[in-house]
Amino acid sequence: MDSDTASRVHTLESLLVLREQAARNGHRFVLTNGCFDILHRGHLEYLQQSARLGDLLVIAVNSDASVRVLKGPGRPLNNEQDRAFALASLRCVDAVFVFDGPRLDGEISLLKPDLYTKAGDYTLETLDSGERAALLESGTDIRFLPFVDGRSTTSLIERMKIS
Repeated sequence: MDSDTASRVHTLESLLVLREQAARNGHRFVLTNGCFDILHRGHLEYLQQSARLGDLLVIAVNSDASVRVLKGPGRPLNNEQDRAFALASLRCVDAVFVFDGPRLDGEISLLKPDLYTKAGDYTLETLDSGERAALLESGTDIRFLPFVDGRSTTSLIERMKIS
């Protein structure tokens, strides 16, 4: 892993230091999360839009174990280190960290992001209730960004099965 990419992959502890620095400097801290198993155009457009809404875009990536819980035994297709590396390689991404649980409520409570983004296939009602409660308790602005129709990991996997 090149040093620039490696410097963008964090532990939660090092990210808390980065968060504190961002707050001290008046920078808007944007958080999003997901599996990001196969990066595709839908992810990329959503991440670029998220980055434009703040000064620092941080991505919480589900661990391999949590992806299996959420998506089933055949997933992830790419391991957590490879998914973190791919995301950290993107110009619009400032930091990435892998989290173990299926949900991010504990990390949200610690990081207290200024803004949380999710793709438009989610709504406030369909957002995990624990994550939603942690976001609201932290005073975080929540935004749902436009979903790019037909651009999802699930649809890609289905098309691969047909081929």
